[in-house]
Amino acid sequence: MAQERAAKFKGNPITLVGPELKVGDQAPDFTLNKNLLETASLKDYAGKVKLISVVPSVDTGVCDAQTRRFNEEAAKLGDNVIVLTVSADLPFAQSRWCAAAGVDRVVLLSDYKSNSFGQAYGVLIKEFALDMRSIFVVDANDKITYVEVLPEMTEHPNYEAAIAAVKELL
Repeated sequence: MAQERAAKFKGNPITLVGPELKVGDQAPDFTLNKNLLETASLKDYAGKVKLISVVPSVDTGVCDAQTRRFNEEAAKLGDNVIVLTVSADLPFAQSRWCAAAGVDRVVLLSDYKSNSFGQAYGVLIKEFALDMRSIFVVDANDKITYVEVLPEMTEHPNYEAAIAAVKELL
């Protein structure tokens, strides 16, 4: 049976499914959709520092702000860093949102088909089939060097700490 732990959504209990990843762990591989036909996996970003920003849905205020903030930061981090935003939104919705928001430096990937990313990274919200707001920084050798899984879904992550964790790897 999958591991479970508690978190909150607007103060109400929710359940996260999957392992509690820690700094030093090998980042689990994933297969996420770029669009309906094309997928991406961890190995597609081999040799790069990866900032993986996980949001429940880009169509909500905090997720929108989080994705825009990391899009701005991505421009300053250089070519050795890839910023990935993972959500369970359909690829169509992600594409539409990026076009409307002018987001062009972050790669949006969808966990809608199987929630396999959420399960592998321990951020799948059992009650909603969405992924919990979280940040993972993964080095060029796919070791996790920074983890923040928000205890409350509606809170912002620590942007400065995540960016600092990326810069330490450059």
